[in-house]
Amino acid sequence: MERRHFLGNITTAGIFAGSIPFFASCASGKTNENSSNDREKIQKAIYAMLSTQRRSWEQGVAAQALLELGEFELVYLLAEEAVLRQDKLGRLANVASDEVVTDPASNGEPVMKMAVMYSNESFREASTKMLDYLLHKAPRTSDGIIHHITYAPQLWIDSMYMCPPFLAEAGEYDEALRQVEGLRKYLWDDRKKLFSHIWDEKKKTFDRKAFWGVGNGWALAGMTRVAHALPESRMKDKEQLHGYIRECIDGCLTYLREDGLFHNIVDEPESFVETNLSQMAAYTIFRGLERGWLPASYLEAAVKMRKAAQGKMDSFGMVRGVCGSPEFDHPGAATEGQAFYILMEAAWNDLKKKKPELSQRI
Repeated sequence: MERRHFLGNITTAGIFAGSIPFFASCASGKTNENSSNDREKIQKAIYAMLSTQRRSWEQGVAAQALLELGEFELVYLLAEEAVLRQDKLGRLANVASDEVVTDPASNGEPVMKMAVMYSNESFREASTKMLDYLLHKAPRTSDGIIHHITYAPQLWIDSMYMCPPFLAEAGEYDEALRQVEGLRKYLWDDRKKLFSHIWDEKKKTFDRKAFWGVGNGWALAGMTRVAHALPESRMKDKEQLHGYIRECIDGCLTYLREDGLFHNIVDEPESFVETNLSQMAAYTIFRGLERGWLPASYLEAAVKMRKAAQGKMDSFGMVRGVCGSPEFDHPGAATEGQAFYILMEAAWNDLKKKKPELSQRI
């Protein structure tokens, strides 16, 4: 498959000489109107993303974004660091934290695929250890659903992206589907068609019932990746997931603002306006259109959300107004906001290549 390699011909000397147009504009802090095309925006987003400090899931989603973009040498470097930071339990990219359970698994697919692509035995062993942790060591609910953290028996919707996609890519299809179904059992609200954020098994109640926008984005993107990883022999399971995804998309779009963005708590207009769910939902729709399981009627909303997200990128390539790190309680910037800009653009580019007649409608 022919892939894009946007950074391949950028030399170290060129960077320091300021010979790249967008790099020069970043240095001055001024917007260069002549460098606003899609390719240069992706380049900016990559540089901004790689400048951020990253915890385990941030390393994983950054690597996944570059993987789907086709920047394999950069994926390899991020995978190498994730393996270097693997702890004794098998958790990848685990930087001084005993609290994480599912977050490190977001690195699983990039590490596993780089192991194959570059015939790297240490990567293969690392991905096997990560898988073994999920299957045999990770804390679970009484019915087998993996906790998100170690310090409380809680299920977070974030886990829908972190864990089941790697399980599916590793061939553990039944376990991947069990985790999807379990998270949906505890966190899905059939009336709102949205996911709540946190369930506490010990308390038998929600620790955070709110319909967090980015949480629903994690669910959309995670289920999209699981569905894609399932083989054709599991078509019934694929179709089931496609139905789940479409329900959640519809639930989110009910609350889409005129400007193409959502509130941080999607059904609470008093919460701040947030950028990343638009990117996550647009990514999901573009993948669904490209792969033929979503109708073309969703394209207009996805394009509207993409345009809104593009408008939030500053001259440094940072996507502003996403649910901001490190506490994710305010509009700001975050690695995952950068990563989902890249994922959105990768999905859009793939859709244009595979189904140009769709993109020509816009």
